[in-house]
Amino acid sequence: MSRICELTGKGRMVGHNVSHANNKTKRTFLPNLQNVTLISDALEQNFKFRVSASGLRSVEHVGGLDNWLLKTSDEKLSINARKVKKAVAKKQTAAAA
Repeated sequence: MSRICELTGKGRMVGHNVSHANNKTKRTFLPNLQNVTLISDALEQNFKFRVSASGLRSVEHVGGLDNWLLKTSDEKLSINARKVKKAVAKKQTAAAA
């Protein structure tokens, strides 16, 4: 299982541990991933995602899962999130018509 946020695309970063003597050794910075269940208002369903803590705050700030999926590009989303985005878009266009 890869360590990538399903909603933001945030992954691991590479950097250095720096000692007091300024010796540098490679290390990785992993995102703070959490397994969460998010509710889609349009579909009235629950969906499970593996989301970073900062990504979860961003989803709440934008106004929920539906708004986040519709404004985010497909390149950042996982395959599962793209399927949900397509279903939400389809439901909203049907409701508008």
